[in-house]
Amino acid sequence: MADAPDPVEHFFAQPWSDGLPVVVPTEERLADMLAGHAPDALIGHVPPANHPATIEAVALHAVMAGCQPEYFPALLCALSCILDARFNMNGIQATMNPAGPLIVMNGPYPREIGVHGGTGCLGPGFRANATISRALRLMLLNLGGGIPGVVDMSTFGSPSKFAYCLRENEEISPWPSLAEERGFGREENVVTACAGEGPRVALDDSSDHADGVLTTIASTISTMGTRHAYSRVGVTVIMGPEHAQLLADHGFSRDDAKRGLQERARLPVGLLKRGGRYRGKEKSEWPEWVNHDDDACMAPMIREPEDVTLLVAGGLPGPSSFIIPGWNDTSRPVSKAFVVE
Repeated sequence: MADAPDPVEHFFAQPWSDGLPVVVPTEERLADMLAGHAPDALIGHVPPANHPATIEAVALHAVMAGCQPEYFPALLCALSCILDARFNMNGIQATMNPAGPLIVMNGPYPREIGVHGGTGCLGPGFRANATISRALRLMLLNLGGGIPGVVDMSTFGSPSKFAYCLRENEEISPWPSLAEERGFGREENVVTACAGEGPRVALDDSSDHADGVLTTIASTISTMGTRHAYSRVGVTVIMGPEHAQLLADHGFSRDDAKRGLQERARLPVGLLKRGGRYRGKEKSEWPEWVNHDDDACMAPMIREPEDVTLLVAGGLPGPSSFIIPGWNDTSRPVSKAFVVE
C-alpha cells in the first residue's frame, strides 16, 4: 500500500471499503488507536467467513472508518454484542432482508465521546454515531465476507447498513433508560444491539392523549409487508420525546406503552390472507387463537410486550417516533456493559 500512487484508490481496488473513501491506516494512527490494548487479544470471529476480530484488526477498521481513539471501548463492546450467538449475525449477514445491527448506547461515556441522541441522531453530522457503526460494517465486509451479491443477499440493502448508531436521550426521557430496563445501572456504560430494517416514521402532532399516540405508532407497525405480521419478530420503537412525555403525563410507564402497542397493533385476517407471507393455516406461525376462517379476526403484529424494544431519542420539537421492524425470531437484542480504564 505504501507504494500505491493513491492509497485511497488502492482500498477501492481491493475492495476493502464500503463504497466510501476510507482513512488510510498508517502505523501512527494504528498505534494511537491501540494505545493500552493488547493487539493479539481476540474479541471473536466474524461470520460467515469467521475471520478473527483481534484487537488489532478492530483498531485497523476503526481507523479506516474515521473513529477517534476514545471511541474504541464503545466499538469493542458493540462488536461483542453483534458477535453474541443470541444476535445471530451469521443469519443477518446472508438474508434477503435489509436488516443490519442497530447500535443503541446508554451511560456517561457515550455521552462524553459525543454519541448523539438528540435532534438528527440517525442522520448526518455526528462523527461518533457514524464512524462507530461504519467500523462495524467494514468488519462485517472484510472479516465476515458480507459482500453484497456474494454473501449478503439483501434485495435492496439499506442506508442503515452504512451507519446505524445512536445514544438514548436519557436527559429528556421521562422514563428509566433502556439499559436500566435491561438490568444495568444508570451510571453504567451499556451497548444494546438490535437487528432492524430501516426506520419508518410515525407522525402524530394532533393527539392530546396516550391512546392517540399509541394508536398512531401501532398503525405504523401494522403493515402486511413486514415479517412480524406473520411471525414472532421483535420491533424497535424509538419514541420521540414529545410522544414519550405525553404518555408519561397521562400516567403511562415504559411497560404500559409496550403493552398498549401490543394490544393495538393488529390487522384483520382477511387482509393478511391476501398476500404478504401468508402460506395457509398449516404453515401459519400465528397464535392458536387466531381464527383463519374469520376474516374479521384481528391477528397480532406483536406477540408479547417484551417483543418491543422501546427507547427515547430525538430532539424537540418532534411529534414523531421511529418504527424499526426486526429481522427474524432467531435474533434477539443483546446488551453488554463496558468499562473505560
